Amino acid sequence: MKKIFLALAATALIAGCSSGVKLDNVPVEDRSATAVTPSTGTGGNTGAAGGINDRTVTPATPTTPDLAAGPATGRIVYFDFNSYVVKPEAQSIIENNARYLRANSTRKAVIEGHTDEVGGREYNLALGQRRSEAVRRSLGLLGVPDSQIEAVSFGKEKPAVAGGGEQAQNRRAEITYR
Repeated sequence: MKKIFLALAATALIAGCSSGVKLDNVPVEDRSATAVTPSTGTGGNTGAAGGINDRTVTPATPTTPDLAAGPATGRIVYFDFNSYVVKPEAQSIIENNARYLRANSTRKAVIEGHTDEVGGREYNLALGQRRSEAVRRSLGLLGVPDSQIEAVSFGKEKPAVAGGGEQAQNRRAEITYR
């Protein structure tokens, strides 16, 4: 009887620690004029909202763009609440950054995924990763090699706007250059 109970407890523990977040299937819509077959996938954003974090978060300070470091036309792609779908209005930002990366093959870009403060730490890290991967795949569809792009997630750890007010500016992916 003890063996059965221990086996059930171990199974429940393993099932409780697993994450249902899928990071492989990020939907990206190809709106370029070239014939490219985008990877397809479906994915929902489900997750329970977490509690309030008792740590203090220092907001990220905006920096002025360095013209030598990349295109000055924009490097931030904003997302809707609980979404990682690249919006059509972000297409010009992605196209300009893709053009810059193709012209400067020695430059590398890091795409940092961010979220608002709603939800738990693990969920927000996964959502931030999905957002950065969506931008990475969009750049890839425009001809940027994967060797030039790295996708990372900061979740809710580096907000653009601190506090419980307007959180839309925190739902973003930032393209930075090295």
